[in-house]
Amino acid sequence: MKIKSILVKSIAVAAMSVTGLVVANNAGSNTAQAAIVQNDASVVTVNYVSNNSISVYNNYENPVATGQTLASNTSWKVIKTAYDSKGHKWYDLGKNQWVRAKYVTIGYHAAATQTQTTAQASTQAPAQSQTQNTQTASNTSASSYTSNASGSEASAKAWIANRESGGSYSASNGQYVGKYQLSASYLNGDYSAANQERVADNYVKSRYGSWSAAKSFWQANGWY
Repeated sequence: MKIKSILVKSIAVAAMSVTGLVVANNAGSNTAQAAIVQNDASVVTVNYVSNNSISVYNNYENPVATGQTLASNTSWKVIKTAYDSKGHKWYDLGKNQWVRAKYVTIGYHAAATQTQTTAQASTQAPAQSQTQNTQTASNTSASSYTSNASGSEASAKAWIANRESGGSYSASNGQYVGKYQLSASYLNGDYSAANQERVADNYVKSRYGSWSAAKSFWQANGWY
């Protein structure tokens, strides 16, 4: 899921060139300027619970809803951070898919599927990964996870893995780790092959709906 270096560099340059403009006022007025600023998040999680989803917009300056929605408790990679002329903060999730920052929190958080204590919730892995010595008999061991991708889905998944890492679970590139080049924050410290497979399946299902759709996106953009 890594962004190609050229894109990262261009975003960084753009961010550096306009950092701080949001707080600047137009000469002789108190009107804030809309601007892209230095990115302050790598991943955000939808926390807005009304209707269990939030809308995606085509830009941050004159936003128009695209019709796409993101479900509560789903996490998304952030490409840009910006403020509109009214001082509202926005995040670009890639290809000009913008969401209001007020409806998300910074960081990855797995959806709560059961009542948890505060301590449990803060350490919940993206895919409920735990070491074997702390698992109970009722929990499925992360080491035994088997993907249900088959046929064209399995083919698309293997295609992405080959493009991202050559199929290596031990590959790394900055913050991106393993066979599917997942953000380290998604893996929550568990880099086992089983957890990489589990988190990759969950990520693709949440963001694209299928590995075939993720492959199509990768072919069009060079990342997923």
